[in-house]
Amino acid sequence: KIFDALLEVVREHELKLTLRVAGGWVRDKILISFGEMETMRKVDIDIALDSMLGREFAELVNAWLEKNHEERHSIGVIQRNPEQSKHLETARMMIFGHWIDLVNLRTEEYATDSRIPSGVRIGTPLEDAQRRDLTINACFYNINTGQLEDLTNRGLRDLRLRVVSTPLPPLTTLLDDPLRALRAIRFASRFNFRVDEALVSAIGDPRVHQALQGKVSRERISSEVGQMVASDRPIQALGLMCELGLDDVVWRWPNQARVFVSHEAQQQHAVSAQNHSKNAFSGETPVSLEQAPSSATAVLDEVCNVDECHVGKMEEDGMRWWMSWNG
Repeated sequence: KIFDALLEVVREHELKLTLRVAGGWVRDKILISFGEMETMRKVDIDIALDSMLGREFAELVNAWLEKNHEERHSIGVIQRNPEQSKHLETARMMIFGHWIDLVNLRTEEYATDSRIPSGVRIGTPLEDAQRRDLTINACFYNINTGQLEDLTNRGLRDLRLRVVSTPLPPLTTLLDDPLRALRAIRFASRFNFRVDEALVSAIGDPRVHQALQGKVSRERISSEVGQMVASDRPIQALGLMCELGLDDVVWRWPNQARVFVSHEAQQQHAVSAQNHSKNAFSGETPVSLEQAPSSATAVLDEVCNVDECHVGKMEEDGMRWWMSWNG
């Protein structure tokens, strides 16, 4: 119903516009077809546009809804913020009880011998797919043609192989938006996929850690960590985060919480972290949302070597997490 309405808007205005669904909705549909998921979760639908701004199309959609006596809602616009790795504005609206995000296909232009973008423009579908965080999130559903598009030629393969990898060289993808390091961990633990070796190496790169600390807002980091802890495998997610060295980047440990341990204890601790996926952090037993805070405490006590860690959830839409340490 949603897609039919959007296509009707395109036809009525004779727009030379192709609508592509991107991201999680497409990924989950594919996983259901593979038998990896039983039912579709209710998720926001990301729609990429190739020839006009999202807010402009959203206004046409709302006019169509009003003309056809359907409920319409206000349009929210999330402005671009390159300093926080938000390169193009996004228009957000509700249609038939579902949230949709309308954004342009994008690509970046770079100066010679530089990885700092000198500009962002509307890109081709292939260019946009290559700029996505992970191959498993880079497939499109073309609403105009009704066809699935795997333009990287790796999305379907990686979903079948149960592996998390990036469309471009991992370091390029992570430095474009360092939060993708945490997203890779979240999706790997959520679907019980393995992380590609090249991506593991890139996540451990000091340049990625520095960029994650200096370029990404604490709110975005908190959101990712919150989703990890609220998942079915919080121990696996947080254990993997610590194993890949992101714990000191994500959490700003207070001075009194820093623990000095012997070299022997550090070696034992490193072995424990490396083997977490085979033992306590395998995630074989799902953990409920009610158990998530205590589970996070357990993994932080074990992997981060903190004597006692209490994890609680602050109010404010569940997006911020706090920790206090004793001993």
